[in-house]
Amino acid sequence: MMGMPIAVEIADKTPAKSAIEKVFSYFSYIDEKFSTYKDTSEIMKINRGELGEMEYSEDMKTVFALSEETKKQTDGYFDIRTPSGPYDPSGLVKGWAIYNASKMLLADGFKNFYIDAGGDIQVYGLNAEGRAWSVGIRNPFNQKEIVKVLSVRDEGVATSGTYVRGQHIYNPKNAKMSIREVVSMTVVGRNIYEADRFATAAFAMGEAGIAYIEKLSGFEGYLIHANGMATMTSGFKKYIRTDA
Repeated sequence: MMGMPIAVEIADKTPAKSAIEKVFSYFSYIDEKFSTYKDTSEIMKINRGELGEMEYSEDMKTVFALSEETKKQTDGYFDIRTPSGPYDPSGLVKGWAIYNASKMLLADGFKNFYIDAGGDIQVYGLNAEGRAWSVGIRNPFNQKEIVKVLSVRDEGVATSGTYVRGQHIYNPKNAKMSIREVVSMTVVGRNIYEADRFATAAFAMGEAGIAYIEKLSGFEGYLIHANGMATMTSGFKKYIRTDA
């Protein structure tokens, strides 16, 4: 769904089948509205000029407003308009949708769960073993290997990179230049919406992105360079599991 694997686990003892079905129904709705691969989606109709701003749905208006806000907050390093002209809000929509889905589960009374969509994750509470949730950071040079295991609860973890989908992230300030010096940027934040949008912008900044995350209050980051070396923010170590 949404062009990626999606997993939901609820660790509460309360029956959760209907709640999980509701979450997947929501993701299906998001896919139909924002997919840049479906000709029938609202965003594709906008890109073809078939819908004017007055005809945008409320969710579309929200995403455009949040995207503009993020563009300003990142000094222009986040932009949903692609170099070729069309809009592609996927760098924000995924985290936003995951966070909205998590709020649905919270509203239903669940306290311990995680939602993972394409490697971007929102967790709450504890896992089935009564421990903080474990989130792995993949080695971009060997995706079967985990280079770090994080211990998180009530937070979001997002990773942006080019090692799976190739050069799909661009620097809006120099769209013709591929981002080659970095391959992966992982950000931990208070929720997945915040972590996802800032991870995307920080990756677009290249090696300067980790310094940007360092300055953001409430966020920590882990950058893997193209030479295999890693740089982390000053507070990132608190998330690293030492018993993994």
